Amino acid sequence: MSQRTSKILIAGAMALGLAGLGGCATKGFVNQQVGQVSTRVDDVSGKVADVNARVNDHDSKLATLDQTSRDALERATAAGKLAEGKFLYQEVLTDDSMKFGVSKTSLSPEAQARLDAFVDKLKTDNRNVYVEVQGHTDKTGTKQANYRLGEERAEAVRRYLNEKGVALNRINTISYGADQPAAPNKNKAGRSANRRVVLIVLT
Repeated sequence: MSQRTSKILIAGAMALGLAGLGGCATKGFVNQQVGQVSTRVDDVSGKVADVNARVNDHDSKLATLDQTSRDALERATAAGKLAEGKFLYQEVLTDDSMKFGVSKTSLSPEAQARLDAFVDKLKTDNRNVYVEVQGHTDKTGTKQANYRLGEERAEAVRRYLNEKGVALNRINTISYGADQPAAPNKNKAGRSANRRVVLIVLT
């Protein structure tokens, strides 16, 4: 075999080798990129699963609450008031110390004492909470008047809580008027029970 032929064969072999190496390098690069994309997809899938789990947990918690608590949680979440949207507890102030007289909105000394205890509990828990104050009335009077009266009762509580150190941006009020009675409005005792304030505490 001539020297010239040997050189041609060697050059050809080198060219084939380089081509093979190029192919291997290209395949390795592609595999690396595919692996990175797969990792990102797995990461996104994991985050989606985590969000779905939290949504399902939120929905299951909502299902265990009464309607007014559910409404309060959804309002607070929609308003961006909460970091996690968790329901803590509700306090229904319906005993004799908190009930309002007919068409009355002022807080009695007994009502103030109950609210003082409520504020102390908030401070003891030491958490940034969101409080919805819900005003309720009996069925005496017109629907519009009852909504206004319920709002005035809730506002009276809101002002008192603020005076005791609860930030105003952490308190919301809503009036249900006579729409959600706690007892029948057929007798004096039932109407008295319906003149109440409900405090929903969320975090």
